[in-house]
Amino acid sequence: MSGADLPALVPDIVEITRRASREILRIYNRGFDVRGKEDASPITEADEASEALILSGLKSLTPDIPAFGEEAVSRGEANAEALPNRFWLVDPLDGTREFVSRNGEFAICIGLVEARHPILGVLHAPVLDTTWSAAGAGTACVRRASARPEPIRARRPPASGMIAVQSRSHGDRAAVEALCAEHGVSEIRIQGSAIKLGALAEGQADFYPRFGPTMEWDTCAGHAILEAAGGSLRTMAGGPLLYGKPGFRNPDFIARGIVDR
Repeated sequence: MSGADLPALVPDIVEITRRASREILRIYNRGFDVRGKEDASPITEADEASEALILSGLKSLTPDIPAFGEEAVSRGEANAEALPNRFWLVDPLDGTREFVSRNGEFAICIGLVEARHPILGVLHAPVLDTTWSAAGAGTACVRRASARPEPIRARRPPASGMIAVQSRSHGDRAAVEALCAEHGVSEIRIQGSAIKLGALAEGQADFYPRFGPTMEWDTCAGHAILEAAGGSLRTMAGGPLLYGKPGFRNPDFIARGIVDR
C-alpha cells in the first residue's frame, strides 16, 4: 500500500467506527457493569465489544497490517516487542470514565502509524455522532450525523487570546493553568477524551497541554487529523511525538492549532 492509497482507506475505517459506535451506544443505553483493570482504570463490556469489532474489521480490511488495541495489549494478548514499520493503534472507547459518568464525552480512535509517525486517523464521538478523519496533509474532514464530510482546518489564535482545552478526568490541572497563563490563554474549556484534538483540528480551540500519562492509542488518530489540518502535536521539549515507544506510553505533550513560525 502506497501513501496515495491511504485516503481510499478512510471511508472503510469510518464505517468500522460507526459499527463500533452502534454497539457502544446499545450498551450505553441499556446499562452496564464497571470493572477495574490492573492499573485501576475502568473497563466495561462496551470497551471489549468495540475492540473485538474493530480488530476484526481491520484484519479483514488490511490483513497484512497488525493492529494493537488497548484492551488486548493490557491483557498481554498482543506481542509488541518487535513492532513493524506500519501498524494500527486502536482505542475502542477513549474516555471510559466519561462513558461511565454518562456525559457523552467519549470517542473511538483508530490511527495508522508508519515509520513512527501517524499517517491516518479516524476519531468518532458516538453520542455527538461526529467523525473527524484524515489521511495526509489537507485531507482533514468532519462529518456530523449523516451529512457529507466537510473540510476542516486548524486556526491561528485570535487577537483576543487562545482558547485552551483541558482534560476533564486526567492530568495536572495546576500545571495546565500555569502554562496557559504563560501563553496568554484567555479561556480554558474542560472536555473529555480525544475529542479535544478534533476541536483543535476544526479551529474551535488553539492549545491543549497535557501533563500526565497517556497512551499512544489515545493520541494517534487525533494527532494524524490535527497535523493534516495544519496543527501540531509535540513533546513539551518541542520534539516530535513518535509512536512505537516501549509500552506505548507517551510523554507530556502540547497540541496546537496553527502557529506562526
